[in-house]
Amino acid sequence: MQTPRRFLPSTSLLAAFEAAARTGSVTSAARELSLTQSAVSRQIKLLEEQLEVDLFSRERQSICLTAAGEAYAREIREALRKISTASFNLRANPRGGTLNLAILPTFGTRWLAPRLPRFLALNPGITINLATRLTYFDFRSEALDAAIHFGPRDWPGVEMALLRSEQVVPACSPELKKEYDFRSADELKRAPLLSISTRPNAWDQWFLTQNIAGGSGQTMYFDQFATVSQAAMVGVGVALLPSFLIQDELASGRLVRALDLPMESAERYYLVWPPERSAYPPLVAFRDWLLAESAADRQD
Repeated sequence: MQTPRRFLPSTSLLAAFEAAARTGSVTSAARELSLTQSAVSRQIKLLEEQLEVDLFSRERQSICLTAAGEAYAREIREALRKISTASFNLRANPRGGTLNLAILPTFGTRWLAPRLPRFLALNPGITINLATRLTYFDFRSEALDAAIHFGPRDWPGVEMALLRSEQVVPACSPELKKEYDFRSADELKRAPLLSISTRPNAWDQWFLTQNIAGGSGQTMYFDQFATVSQAAMVGVGVALLPSFLIQDELASGRLVRALDLPMESAERYYLVWPPERSAYPPLVAFRDWLLAESAADRQD
């Protein structure tokens, strides 16, 4: 359906209005836009006529936003910012493009970030902007092209590609392991148990895989992987952590396996994207590269 022209004012009219709204002065707006005062006043008047709404109240030589004008200014300022950003990105990468990617903080910093230089070297025209997300979000309300998702394959309205699975292991500090001298799975219940709030049932699932009924009992919850892993390293308790994300800590001895009893998580890591972005060139390049990287990683 075609939008009526009066609801699509030209950017010159919008820029004049936004500058006057922000500075509170036609004179200041004219100076900022390198126009005359009369030109700015004329553009604002044309915009009001096009919208059929008064955006400013005028008293002698001063202007003041109406309630409608104040609300409109907030919306227009964000729209102009997005247009400016898109234009800047296009000019910076005329043969490439920008990929806006949501990532899980720890997966992004520990697994993805060290590999990104290889992608950028292969695709010098593409810029990647990263934003961290811990939970589901709506692609329709955020300007994101794709996301790294951990969980079941139950995100409606998107397309998905499997990246990898994971194994979690009960990990703690060497001192805590020595103190409790764990010999069997049920003995872990004697120690404080640590968990990530986005995986509230992880310990219950782990005990079930060890044929131990009754669940995990008291568990301390943390909202970030970095926090729970740090707590485990300083001896607060035993945490269930993905082994591929704590390789450095295990190798250095800052963390040890409380027991060598790994569990494969039921959830998986996926790349997800809205269907309308499926053929977007930067996403196609990144998706192909990421799937090759994750396939090689699974073979290691």
